[in-house]
Amino acid sequence: MLTDGMKQVIQQALHEDAPNGDVTSEKLIPERSTALGKLHAREAGIISGLEVLREVFLQIDSTVIVESHCQNGAHFAQGDLLATISGNARAVLRGERIALNFMQRMSGIATLTSEYVKRIEGTNAKILDTRKTTPGLREFERVAVRDGGGVNHRFSLSDAVLIKDNHLIVLAEAGKDLTDELIKLRARIPAGMTVEVEVDRLDQIPAVLAGGVDIIMLDNFALEELREGVALVGGQALTEASGGVTLETVREIALTGVDRISVGALTHSARAIDLALDVEIQIEPK
Repeated sequence: MLTDGMKQVIQQALHEDAPNGDVTSEKLIPERSTALGKLHAREAGIISGLEVLREVFLQIDSTVIVESHCQNGAHFAQGDLLATISGNARAVLRGERIALNFMQRMSGIATLTSEYVKRIEGTNAKILDTRKTTPGLREFERVAVRDGGGVNHRFSLSDAVLIKDNHLIVLAEAGKDLTDELIKLRARIPAGMTVEVEVDRLDQIPAVLAGGVDIIMLDNFALEELREGVALVGGQALTEASGGVTLETVREIALTGVDRISVGALTHSARAIDLALDVEIQIEPK
């Protein structure tokens, strides 16, 4: 289900691409001509964005028919037919690039996420995204992470408390006691809101635990330190590893016993998956 915000972004993307119409198609393709577009995969991956594909064409012309041949989150092989689009030729041609831009980006994120998830199979850890998203496209990219088997972190700064190193520096310079401030914080936020604190040293953990937090982020810890941190927390809070996580290191990190692993690369470094929309046009007979 697309949110109103996502529909608005699609509308803006279509306007950006054709602010005064598609001059090429409108001058070359007869108005009543029809087209059949076939969305094929040029490489294997995980599909994401099928509902976005449909919305792109419906916003252009509500009579265009979009038929999906798989479900979001499904694996596809090179050459697979993923969807077909049929209707007015001008509408299909106008939506082609915007639809592909969204789907290639989202499927790339889903595919990369699935690779991380696969690397930690058999452990108790979960793969989470971060706020390192493309401005304006966060909702789309978060959906793609879920389609790849990952879990979404807080969506925005408004959703949860996450006290990071800069916050801790300010508290320390003000002479504030961290445990006391965490206890006071609970009274100032809505009931049930998650409180997470980022630490970069083991000796910070006891004061954070005493404040009754929900999650402790172990930032840029070496593997042995991660194991010590998990043992020190001892299940009193969830543990989250972050900082420079790669496909090569993620399994060893998961084996330390952390509950969560946040990976910025899911959204800031995912490569677009190569998809193609091949269009056959039936010119209106004279």
